[in-house]
Amino acid sequence: METEKGIPVMVAGFIQDRDSSRRFFIEVWQKHQAGQYLQPLEELIAGVIQEHPEYRKYMQEDEALLDLDFAPETGQINPFLHMGMHIAIREQVASNRPAGITDIYQQLAKSATSVHDLEHRIMECLGEALWQAQRDNTLPDEAAYLECLKKHIR
Repeated sequence: METEKGIPVMVAGFIQDRDSSRRFFIEVWQKHQAGQYLQPLEELIAGVIQEHPEYRKYMQEDEALLDLDFAPETGQINPFLHMGMHIAIREQVASNRPAGITDIYQQLAKSATSVHDLEHRIMECLGEALWQAQRDNTLPDEAAYLECLKKHIR
């Protein structure tokens, strides 16, 4: 089953569970729409939400929406996980963690049609690394993640 476990910690460092993560996205979007000041992380999140108009319907304080489960086996995409992965990738590249990802990102960018497309290509490898870690109850294998990314360099 697809979960958001792991992504919120990478995104904000202090969000520990699915509900808190989802509420944080909603709060950020509401602040953005109200024209309120946003912290740098909040600006990043609001930008990702802006890039995903198809997910904005989930950005409201509605318990039914907050409790939704998204089953990948039925083709459902978890919007919070998806956007969280965009944010995680941007943070990884900005901090070069894991070491070497910034260089790989720049190499991958040469053949990408857009930053959004590039992040989706990276997301495949990140998703695999997170899935493996969750399955094995371990930390993500950074070396395997980077090797997966290198396979996409043209």
